[in-house]
Amino acid sequence: MNTRKAKESRIVNTDQVLTCDLNNYNTLFGGVLMRKLDTVATLSARRHSRVKECVTASTDSIDFLCPIHQTDSVCVESFVSYTGTSSMEIFCKVIAEDMMTGERRIAATAFLTFVALGEDKRPVKVPQVEPETEEEQLLFNTGQERAEVRKARKKKSKELASKIPLTKPWDY
Repeated sequence: MNTRKAKESRIVNTDQVLTCDLNNYNTLFGGVLMRKLDTVATLSARRHSRVKECVTASTDSIDFLCPIHQTDSVCVESFVSYTGTSSMEIFCKVIAEDMMTGERRIAATAFLTFVALGEDKRPVKVPQVEPETEEEQLLFNTGQERAEVRKARKKKSKELASKIPLTKPWDY
């Protein structure tokens, strides 16, 4: 329980792009991709922590690198890249493949953070992650820096939220 290999949390989900998933530019809606990322990342977090519930604590970044078209398949791969005490950073990469030509490209990358919850809905300790591949090692070695940035950003967000009025626009 002390450590788990990153590959043990790996989830791979491949799907087609449907017409209902397209925006007015005939490319995949960003929100549709965000939902796929959150779903796959949740499974990685649960697989790593082996708890019933994991909640999304933050979506650090989603970088849309190129459009995804209806002729593409969308492969979302996720795994635990770094861990804290009860939190897990999940790295996601999106590979789009043109089904006509077979050309593949990295369409997006993302980092999401999840917290494992116990039966009492309180955070529980998670195993540390053990990277093996070059990709896993690279992400693990830069994980502490991302965790510090995440913590500072959350602090600033809380400060900002404390200064924002709760009045509704129609109350002005």
